[in-house]
Amino acid sequence: MSKPVVYFANARCHAYDYDYGLLGKFEEMLNRVNLEKYISAKEYVPVKMHLGSRGAYRTVRPVFVRKIVEAVNKINGQPFITESVRLPGLKYLQVANANGLNEQSLGAPIVIADGIFGLDSVKVESGPILNEIGVCSAIYDAPAMIVVSHCKGHIASGYGGAIKNLGMGGIAFKDRSSGISQRGRMHFLENEELTWNEEKCNMCYQCVNVCPHESLAFDENNQLQIDQEKCIRCGRCARVCPEGALVLPQNEDLFQKVLAEATCAVLKTFDKKRVLYINFITEVIPECDCMPMTDTPLVPDIGIMISDDIVAIEKATLDMINKSQLIQDSKVGDNGITTNENIFKQVTGKDPYKHVKAAAEYGLGSLDYEIEMIDCKPKPDGSTAPKSVLDK
Repeated sequence: MSKPVVYFANARCHAYDYDYGLLGKFEEMLNRVNLEKYISAKEYVPVKMHLGSRGAYRTVRPVFVRKIVEAVNKINGQPFITESVRLPGLKYLQVANANGLNEQSLGAPIVIADGIFGLDSVKVESGPILNEIGVCSAIYDAPAMIVVSHCKGHIASGYGGAIKNLGMGGIAFKDRSSGISQRGRMHFLENEELTWNEEKCNMCYQCVNVCPHESLAFDENNQLQIDQEKCIRCGRCARVCPEGALVLPQNEDLFQKVLAEATCAVLKTFDKKRVLYINFITEVIPECDCMPMTDTPLVPDIGIMISDDIVAIEKATLDMINKSQLIQDSKVGDNGITTNENIFKQVTGKDPYKHVKAAAEYGLGSLDYEIEMIDCKPKPDGSTAPKSVLDK
């Protein structure tokens, strides 16, 4: 059986020629994968991506997303950009607009996948841990999808790429009937709640400031009040607490498996070979795009990958990051890291290969892959000679 193909375009450019730059190479990648294999005419096509956060500006740049939209339009598909509620719905759209992500820049409307209140979902059987999970309606009802992922670190999975993009971003904010946070069922052990250790707390208020849903507040007696109904169990408060005063009830191995299980639930709503994955291995920062800031990348820009195998593209992405140079003026240097062996694990303490391997065990793809390089976009006459070669 042949290995799945992962198309790769390097971020480096060796000619003064648009067709040799990353944008030109990306156009060729979209031509090479032949979108008509995945998308039929007149179909609604969600382009699933993260919209960033206030202060987190290293999202996938609009010019690349627009190229995807144009490619889908070219084959008479009907694309829309989508993401589930992270911040409250309207606020999230305002943040996206501030980050330069809107219909004018992207060429397609932005639709909140689980509705403006985060309650629109369809329950889907998942697996032995979650049993069932609410998949966002705009994704559940779509016949095909393109998953656009900015590859970076993550608080719980070590790395956030295509699997995290779907396993968390394809899941609705809350269940309409119970009001229970759907993604929170993954971040937290089932039926557990955030706890506060008063003795460790230094009253820095970082937890209050980072909460996207205003579920934390100190009262007049300096006691932390946690509104469990507002809390979405995202774990950001525990992540920023310098004293470890907030305890997140979580098990890493279980979370990594749950993430793969939720991804499996999302992909179960599509026929085979109807989802395409695009990984942007650029500005590889140590934190998720949902944090209220961004940091220096851990490695230089690497490039872009495309595949219809989610496991293969994730494994290839991690493998390539772990062969890259290190940027010492980053969390790499802060942590005294000198080798590029499993960089994300060294930085975050979490092993990202665990959820990739779990996804393979769920039958979502292959850990083996074959890289097909895209060096340039050919000229109209088929030639590939650059107009002007860069001086070396």
